[in-house]
Order: sequence, then structure tokens, then C-alpha cells
Amino acid sequence: MTTSGKKPAPPIHKNQIIDFIGGTREGVGVRNIMIGIGTKDRAGVKQAIKELEEAGEIERTRGKQYVLSGRLPRVTVIEVTGTDEYGDVVATPVNWDQDAEPPIIFINPEKRGKSRQAALGKGDRALARLQPIEDNNYNASIIKRIGFAPKTILGIYRETDEGGMLEPTDRKHHFDFIVPPENINGAKPGDLVVAEIESGRKLGRASATITEILNIERPETSKGDQPYTKIALHDHNIPYIFTDLAVEQAEKANAAPLDKRDDLRDVPLVTIDDEDARDFDDAVFAEPDNDKANPGGWHLMVAIADVAWYVRPSDELDKTALERGNSVYFPDQVVPMLPEGLSNGWCSLRPDEERPCLAVHMWIDADGRALRHQFVRGLMRSHARLTYNQVQAAVDGSPDDLTTPLLESVIQPLYGAYDALCRERLDREPLDLDLPEKKIILDDDGYVQDVQSRLRHDSHKLIEEFMIAANVAAATTLEEQKQPCLYRIHDEPPAKNLESYRQFLKSIGFKLSKGQVLMPRNFNQILKKAKEGEYFDAVSQMTLRSQSQATYTGKNVGHFGLALRRYCHFTSPIRRYADLIVHRALISGLSLGAGGLDDKPINTEEIGEHLSVTERRAAVAERDVVDRFSAAYLSGKIGETFSGKVNGVTNFGLFITLDEIASDGLLPIRSLPDDYYEFDEKRMSLKGSRNKYVFHLGMKLDVVLEDANPVSGSLVLSILGTNTSPGRQRPKPRKKSHKSRKRSRKSTRNR
Repeated sequence: MTTSGKKPAPPIHKNQIIDFIGGTREGVGVRNIMIGIGTKDRAGVKQAIKELEEAGEIERTRGKQYVLSGRLPRVTVIEVTGTDEYGDVVATPVNWDQDAEPPIIFINPEKRGKSRQAALGKGDRALARLQPIEDNNYNASIIKRIGFAPKTILGIYRETDEGGMLEPTDRKHHFDFIVPPENINGAKPGDLVVAEIESGRKLGRASATITEILNIERPETSKGDQPYTKIALHDHNIPYIFTDLAVEQAEKANAAPLDKRDDLRDVPLVTIDDEDARDFDDAVFAEPDNDKANPGGWHLMVAIADVAWYVRPSDELDKTALERGNSVYFPDQVVPMLPEGLSNGWCSLRPDEERPCLAVHMWIDADGRALRHQFVRGLMRSHARLTYNQVQAAVDGSPDDLTTPLLESVIQPLYGAYDALCRERLDREPLDLDLPEKKIILDDDGYVQDVQSRLRHDSHKLIEEFMIAANVAAATTLEEQKQPCLYRIHDEPPAKNLESYRQFLKSIGFKLSKGQVLMPRNFNQILKKAKEGEYFDAVSQMTLRSQSQATYTGKNVGHFGLALRRYCHFTSPIRRYADLIVHRALISGLSLGAGGLDDKPINTEEIGEHLSVTERRAAVAERDVVDRFSAAYLSGKIGETFSGKVNGVTNFGLFITLDEIASDGLLPIRSLPDDYYEFDEKRMSLKGSRNKYVFHLGMKLDVVLEDANPVSGSLVLSILGTNTSPGRQRPKPRKKSHKSRKRSRKSTRNR
């Protein structure tokens, strides 16, 4: 037998294409890409480019050139944001609508000629020609000035011995603003206000004029009247007032009839949630499978509140829920997706009350592998409202009056099924990241009593595994029924993130080959290796940062983190609109009665994009409020000492996570021991050039709390025992040209 002497073309690695495109100043075409990566396989390159385009990694310009996604047009409008550490003017693009932080634009010195026009100042806008440099940043040459952007600011109005003052909510503003008497415009001390900053470059403290007093109503269930949640609602434009019609529809809701529903009222379903949970939308049950063909197997049931029965497509409740996208949970209040009449009423699985539900029966084998499942519409009655701590205590040998009668018949079977699901999880090897989460403890007046890290028991993981199994069953059923599915996807980590991750690991002595394909199990191996060392927290954070953002979409690409081929959200329709869409699709596909999808085609891409945005909006708002409450708690501890770890390194200082309450604070470079410090971005460290002090990611430090600002949520720290002249960043070399210095600049950005 003879074979052709022609060798098959080597495989095309998409990372090579991304690296090559990223290293060019301009866009490149297919031919140049082939030359750059050393291949003659045109078809293979074009296929790889197509996949990278679909994944959003690269974009095609009008001239059929390819650039990395997010690269700015050559000519664009920019706005000056200030100066960098070298005193050079920097800017950002005006029309930046991406979730990531905008690139830094370094402005070349203007040729002012005879007009002697004043230099560009903060807030000035200009049309500029951009030249890409390293780290997706740019040099800019000014074409023409456009004007000055009007500047408004959100803050708390105060009255002091010096007169009216505005305390900004944005931590980027380091000073208060003077509010002259004629500019107060009716504001009272403590009011949350919008003000306009006086333009110009006058010396001394800037002044502001109050233009709006924000009267944000608080629900009756909220604790106290602290301004922190109000700030987040305004900052992030979160809808919090229901229309009269939506409230009216919710109040008219009533009990659902048994009718054709399965009668599940005698099934001992229970809810398991946190002590401070405000809504109960899922209940669970498990029992050994009595099928002799499935020895050691289990029958599980997950029952979810039937929100689709009460919220029909295109009615006022539906429009309101879609606009909000999800509920938002703050320490002192909840901004629900649905009015209280539903979210805490007919759609909440309260104990001993009959509630309509959409339930899924699931049968698994002894190793947790799914055998079959069945969705039903039912009428249920929760047999108990349990908490994670309560259930865990019962399993650990300390049951209370409520869990004692349920231990053998209800709780132990749940753990038996959970053990089987854990075996399947071990075989699947999803990403195992367990990052600490803060919990704010408030008194009845809304003041912080304590800030704690939330504990995660097996009882938490049990519910997680039951919910994951139900979500997979929902996605599988929708595919089988050829119904539209709003998938919850988590794509593979972007190549540029992996390269940064590799460089970080290299700096701490971990080897990771360039271009190595990483699966969740590989990340787990790295985390396991780091577990016992000083870098574990840093490795955990960098592993998280390397991942793609989970989103909603109508196109399935799987869930990388969970190591699942298909996944959607089914289990929380009270608080997530995505789950409500899935419920409707299941009802339609399985002919389960009223409340399914209507005849109008559903645009899963458009809805998915909107819900991904509202989800991120909620997450950022929740984090901001937790930071402000944490700062309020710590404001009474200024001058005290805390232990912590470095979780971020920049050219202007260190970010420290305090061990006691997992709050993050800035340790400015001026608070480091006297030296000139060089920032090494690859090693994530600051190194003193004279005394050789080195501060690196993961390093343990004892710090003193110098300031805690509840309004902005910022903490400022210093190193314990440091009593020297302030540290400085190493000055730029005097002989280095402006142009070459610009090209070697490294991007540094706040957390």
C-alpha cells in the first residue's frame, strides 16, 4: 500500500492568531496572519478566524482587516481624566460601552503655535488620532478640541463650621466640595443630592451647586435609614418603584386550583435557606429509588414556585420584571423583581401553605449519573422552613425541635442523594473555587453590628447540587422539545486572560506552558498545589479573574466552570427573569397548561444580553453597598491594627484584604518604607531600588486603619510600625525620550 508523500498541515492554534493580531499596530488580513503564524493552511486559518469572531475575541474592520475586540477606531472622541504618575495627560474614550475598564490614552504634547491655547485639562474633550501601544492602550495626537463635558457629582450634603460641604460618593474624588449658601437650593444635612461642579482651574477647594435632592423611598421592611443603598440605586440606575398597575395585578392574585396539577401536598418537601432569606422559591425531597434495576439509586424532586401562573407574557407584571431583570439584595433591604404580593406571597413556598409549583422528578444511579427526569405542574405544601445551619447541626448530631422528627425521614435521604451527586461531580471535575463572601449583620436601626464571612456547609452544597441537576434537566428537556432555551453559558477563558494568568503563576514559581489548553481540572490542580502556601488567596483571585463572564444567550456553548454541555437557570423565577422564560418554555413544550410562551417569537439573544447587563448591574451595586456598610463598621476602629494579605499590586500602592472581615483597603505607596519603588506587572510586585523592600501578591502584612469613609466605601491603610519618610515610585529616566517612554508604559488600573 502506498501513501502520498504530502504531509497534513499542522493544526491551527487560535491562541497563535490572537497573539499575532495583538502584537500588530494596525489590523491584519488573512494572508499576513498566515505568514505571521507560519502556515499555508488558508482554509484552516479562515475557519479559526470565523470561530474567534463568533466568540467575540476578534473583529473585522471595513477594510477586511482583523483586530482584537475592543480596539478603538483610529480617530475617536476622548475625554481627559487627569494625569498619570509621570505627570502626562491621560484620557479615556467618550463612547465606551463595554463592561471592562476603558483603555488608557496617553496624549502627546500639543503644538500650540502662536495661539498659545491653554493645555487640555480634566474634563476637556477632543477629537484625536490614536496609535495602539502595549496592553491595549494608546498614544493620541489631538486633531481638534470639542469642548468641556458638564460634570455632575453625587454626594451627601453636610453642614460644617466652614459652611456647606458636599461629600462625594465616588472614591475617585478625594476631597469634599464647598457649597456656597446661594448654591444649597433647599438641601438639608444628610440629603443625598446631585450637584454640578464649577468648571475652571481655580486654586483651592472646588465648589459645587446642588441641582437635585434625591428623595428615594424605602420599603417598610428595610432596616434603618442609612444612605448607602440609596446611593447604589441612583448610581446604577436600578428601578425600585413598581407601577400602580403592577402592584394592582399582584394584589389581585389568589390561590391556584388543583385542577389538572399533580397533588404533591403530602410529599415532605422542605425549603432550606439562610436565616435572613426573604423569599422561598425552591423546595427539595429525596428518597431511595425502589426500582430493583437501580440499586443504590435515588429519586429526587425539586419543586419551584409557579411564577408563570401569575405573571403572563406582556402583562404589566411581565414588563416590570423584564425591565428589572432580577432582584437586588442589599444588607438593609431587597429590591424585588416582583411586587411583595407575589415575591413574599403567592410565589413564596412558605411552610404549611398550599402553593402552585413546577416540579421535576429526577432519578439518578448510585454514582449520581442522571437516568431520567420528568417535569410536572403541581400543588405542594412545604413541610418545613429550614436553615442551612439548622440542617447541618442536625446532621452533625445536634438536631433541634424542628429537625428531630425530620432527621431520619427527610434530612438523611437528602444527604444520601447528595453523596451520590458528589460522586458524579468528582467525575465531572468542575472548577472548584470557594471564595469568601461577606455578610453584614445589622441591628433594627440599620447600624452595623458585625461583618462576617459567610460559612459554607455541606447543607449549602447539597442545595447547590440539587439545583444544578434540575437546571440541567430543564435545558435537556427544552432541547428535546425543540423549544427556545435561554442558556446560561460560561465560555472558555480568553487567550489574553490565560497569558496574564500564566505570567502571574510563573512569577510565584508555578510552571504553565504557553498555549497549554486549560480545563477546569487543570485550574483545580493549580489551586490544590497553592492550597498550603502563602499565595493561595492570590491564586484563587487570579483564577477567578482569568475566567470568562457567565452570560445568558440563546446559543449554547456549554458551561466551562461547571463542566457541563448544556445548562440553563430554572430554579429561581421569583428573582430571575431568565428562569421565568425557561418555565414558560417548559410549560409550552410539555403542554402543561396556561402561562407558557405566547405566539410571538421570543428573541433569546436580545433578552439574554439585557439580562446579562442587569445581572452585572445588580452584582456591582450589591458589592458597593457591602463596601459602604463595611466602611461604616470600620469607621469606629480607626487606628486599630489588622492582619491582612496583599490581593492587588499597582504602581500607586497595594490593595490589602483584611483577614478579620474580608474587606479591601488601599495601602498607598506613600505609606511604604522610604524608597524608590519599581512596579513589576508580571510579578505583581513593588520592589525598592535602594533598601530592596519587596511587596508582592499574597504577602501577609500587619496594617493600621488610617481612614474609613462610609459614603464612598473606601479604606486607607498603613503598614504597622512604619515611621519613615514616604515611599515613592521610581522616577522616570531623564534621558529617555517622551515617545519611547510612552511605548513602554504599562497599564495600571484600580481594582
